Amino acid sequence: MHPVLSPLLLVIGLFVTACGASEPDRTASGAAASDEAAESASTPAADAEAAQVEEPEASDDVGTGATAGGTGEATDAELSALRDKLAKRVPNLDGSEIRATPLDGIYEISRGMAVGYVTADGRYLLEGDLIDLATGRQITEERRREARKVVLEEAAERSITFGGDEADHLVTVFTDIDCGYCRKLHSELDDYTDRGIGIRYLLYPRSGKDSDAYRKAVATWCSDDRKEALTRAKQGQDPGTKSCDNPVDQHLLAGRKLGLRGTPMMVLPSGELIQGYVPAERLISRLESTPEQEPLEN
Repeated sequence: MHPVLSPLLLVIGLFVTACGASEPDRTASGAAASDEAAESASTPAADAEAAQVEEPEASDDVGTGATAGGTGEATDAELSALRDKLAKRVPNLDGSEIRATPLDGIYEISRGMAVGYVTADGRYLLEGDLIDLATGRQITEERRREARKVVLEEAAERSITFGGDEADHLVTVFTDIDCGYCRKLHSELDDYTDRGIGIRYLLYPRSGKDSDAYRKAVATWCSDDRKEALTRAKQGQDPGTKSCDNPVDQHLLAGRKLGLRGTPMMVLPSGELIQGYVPAERLISRLESTPEQEPLEN
């Protein structure tokens, strides 16, 4: 009996462990952010007893995982048989998706941002990114991007958006009112909107609830003119204390699901995630580039 310390299994329920060591804000070029912007996002840790994996049973092959030649297709019977196999070793598969990959005998298993690969007999779990070296296609990252879009669908329904109606590209930005690079980005809004980039803000007070940053975020949302209130707050004017129905908790949860490490954090329309500030000129170049490029990260 050996424990498998797997981030994927942590998500799908075999293990629950403490997580979320935060990192400081960084610009997308890799430079460390200023002290003001270097406070890390607050992520509550969850603790529970770790389960253990049963010793592997004799395997019964359930199929190739993809049709001959690795076309990325599988029958319902193959997927059902694999799920039954996995259920013996992974107690909580509910909500997880299983699908074929372009590789014979290898299936993808995912829940949210967690993506891994299992063999057709349900015995081996592989972690890491799957990349087609012939085409440059980033297969695992494609899955993550789709999952990010799902997370944002509901959270972004209540946002503060600048230039969205006229924008060619709508970029979601998780922002903290007191974050230095968030303020820098906001001070350059015209540079973004002039290039056809709309900025859709989700409020992410990095210090969490019961903090001054959280109070400011709620007060900004509850203001009569949210755009004006956000601009003034980012210029250092305290919005005071207001109370109303607001989405700040929902925005915090969405950021944590997406793996936010600091603010600002951008999510492009494609689902690509950028941890850090990116100037408008560089961002528009990225938005208009081909999707096969490497992710734009620190």
